[in-house]
Amino acid sequence: MAARPQPIREQDLRDLGFGAVVSRESHQRLLNRDGSFNVERRGLGFFTSLNLYHVLLTMPWWQFFLIGLGSYILANTMFAAAYLACGANALVSSAPGMEQHPFLRAFFFSVETISTIGYGNVVPIGIAANLVVTVEALAGLTGFAIVTGLLFARFSRPTAKVVFSSHAVIAPYQNVTALEFRVANARSNELIEVSAKVMFSRFEQVDGVRTRRYYPLSLERDGVVFLPLTWTVVHPIDENSPLHGETLESMHNSRTEVLVLLKAFDETFSTQVQTRTSYTPDEMIWGARFANAFMSDAVERFVNNSGTDKKVAIDMRLFDKIERAGDLLIH
Repeated sequence: MAARPQPIREQDLRDLGFGAVVSRESHQRLLNRDGSFNVERRGLGFFTSLNLYHVLLTMPWWQFFLIGLGSYILANTMFAAAYLACGANALVSSAPGMEQHPFLRAFFFSVETISTIGYGNVVPIGIAANLVVTVEALAGLTGFAIVTGLLFARFSRPTAKVVFSSHAVIAPYQNVTALEFRVANARSNELIEVSAKVMFSRFEQVDGVRTRRYYPLSLERDGVVFLPLTWTVVHPIDENSPLHGETLESMHNSRTEVLVLLKAFDETFSTQVQTRTSYTPDEMIWGARFANAFMSDAVERFVNNSGTDKKVAIDMRLFDKIERAGDLLIH
């Protein structure tokens, strides 16, 4: 009979990256549902911790475009002020209509210069104004090159968009019960060699000290070769499972958390991608199983080899749907 998994020793906690102090004292959730860690690093100087390139790559798209637009307007405003500082006659316009708006004339001339448009209706006069044009032309070429590189890096950065079921379930499994959650690829690309690693965390009394302990959970299948549809990750709760004997109340009292790490090889980028999440007792449903997400008409056409659409299909609207499976206790 397989031995019951032993908790990871405190000296091995550094391998998980949480640290012994966090394990003893922090009662907060370790890993948020979106995969971000529930930690904060303090004490580093602003410029020490600042990595502008990383920030621009990882921020949401709306923030990226907002910063780009703001930087563009700010740069043209600054160069317009520089042209005005060169004197009232630094810019001469051959087109009527802008004589009464010197700032707007300087601003739009800056827009034309920084983007190398050059309509020719405004001409810089004097050494000072032409020096500003020289600096702005160089800044424009450099700035657009940087923005182009950032856009390419954001589009080409390999990331996984794997969706996890909003709840884990405690479902009937063979002659016992099992902890289950469902995953699926939300993109049209192909993921291969998909593997899952699941850790079980809870607080226990160790030498009179309430300490968080970590247990690896054995899975019915810790990996699949392909992930074209969905994969239900299953941990059988037998007598060797760390969850054996647990109840919903005991999980709440021990601040249970199930940590999930998923890795896969992305054929589009030819590189490995990973994603993670976690489940707490509030996100676990007892006495339930996942409903069938396959579209029955597509399955029937596939089995009967009829129709033009001979593909198995799933309805992602049913991805999180669950069905009651009676009142279960882990025992």
